[in-house]
Amino acid sequence: MADRAEDERFMAEALKLAHQHLGATGSNPSVGCVIVRDAGDGPKIVGSAVTATSGRPHAETQALAAAGALARGATAYVTLEPCSHHGKTPPCADALIAAGVSRVVVAVTDPDERVAGRGLEMLRDAGIEVVTGVLEEEGERELEAYLMRKRNNRPYVTLKLAVSADGMIGIKGQGQARITGATARDHVQRLRAESDAILVGIGTAIADDPELTCRIPGLEHRSPLRIVIDGDLDLPLHSKLVQTARNVPVLVVTGQENGSVAFSGRRQALEAAGVEVVVCDPSQPGDLLAALATRGISSLLVEGGARTAQQFLNDGLVDRILLFTGPATLGEEGVPSPLDRNLIPVGFVHRQTDTFGDDLLDTYEYERTP
Repeated sequence: MADRAEDERFMAEALKLAHQHLGATGSNPSVGCVIVRDAGDGPKIVGSAVTATSGRPHAETQALAAAGALARGATAYVTLEPCSHHGKTPPCADALIAAGVSRVVVAVTDPDERVAGRGLEMLRDAGIEVVTGVLEEEGERELEAYLMRKRNNRPYVTLKLAVSADGMIGIKGQGQARITGATARDHVQRLRAESDAILVGIGTAIADDPELTCRIPGLEHRSPLRIVIDGDLDLPLHSKLVQTARNVPVLVVTGQENGSVAFSGRRQALEAAGVEVVVCDPSQPGDLLAALATRGISSLLVEGGARTAQQFLNDGLVDRILLFTGPATLGEEGVPSPLDRNLIPVGFVHRQTDTFGDDLLDTYEYERTP
C-alpha cells in the first residue's frame, strides 16, 4: 500500500507531463499519466505519457503501451479521471482494466457529462483500487482551462498587459510601445504556445500590425487561433494577420451585417484571403466566449488594447491578470492602461511577483465563490 507522500510524488510527475502539451491538444485536455511498479526494490516508473498534440492518443493508452507487461499489478497515476465513453478511441478506463493495473490514483474528477465519475466506477467494478483527490488543487490549476469550459461553457480568460512605470500601455497615434525587455517578451511567447486562442481589438490590430504567433524556435506550430474584434471589418488586407491567415487561422468577429455593398465587399475579401468572419455582437464578449467554447477552445489570452481589456473586465470575464511593469515612462502622450499595480479590480487576489530583468510580472486571479 503506497503512502500519501509517495502518491503525491508520482502525481507531481504526472502533472509535469501534462503541462508539456498545454494548449496543444485541441478540444481534449492535456493529461499526464505515470505507471509505477514495485517489484520489491522500491517503486519505479515503467511507463509515462502525455496526451498527444492532436488530442489523441490519450495519455493512459500511451503510458500503458510503454509499460507493456509491467503494467499488470502496477499503479497508474492520472491527472484527470480516465474517460469512460466510446468516442474516436475506446475508453481509457477499459484500457487500464485490460492492462491489469491494480490501483489507479486520480487528481481531478472529470466534469464532462459523458464521464463524471463513471470512469472511476468502471475501475472499481473491475476490482481496481481507486484513490482520488491526490494533489487535487494542483490538478485543478493545471486543468483550469478545460474545467472552465466544461463547468461554465466558456474559455478560461487571461488578460495580459504591459504597463510603463507611469501607467501607460502605448503612445497616442502609435499604438503599443515596447515596454518590457527581451526576457519578458520571451515569456509571453511561451504563454501564446500554451493558449488555444489569442485576442486583440481592431485598434491594436491596425496600430501595431501584430502577427500574434509563437516565435519560439521549435514551437511555431503551437501558435494559437488569432481573433480580432472588428465590428466594421476594418482589418487591412495587407496586415500580417491577413497575410498569414492560411498558415495560422484568423477569426474576425463582427456585428450583424449592415447590408451595405462596402461591408459585403470587405467580408468577401477577407474570406478570400483565408480569414474566417464570424457574426457575433462585439460589445457582448460573453456571447463570443460561449461560441468559442462550442469549438473546443478552452483558454483565451487577451493581449490588447485598452478598450478591449476594459470590456472584458467590465463584463466580469477575466480569470487571471498578468501585469508586466517596465521601468520606462511614456509621458503625456501615453495611452493610459485600464489598470496598474496600484489599481487592480475588486475580486482579484495577488498570487505572485516574478522578475524578468528590469521588468516585473504580477499575477492576479479572480477569486470566485464556489
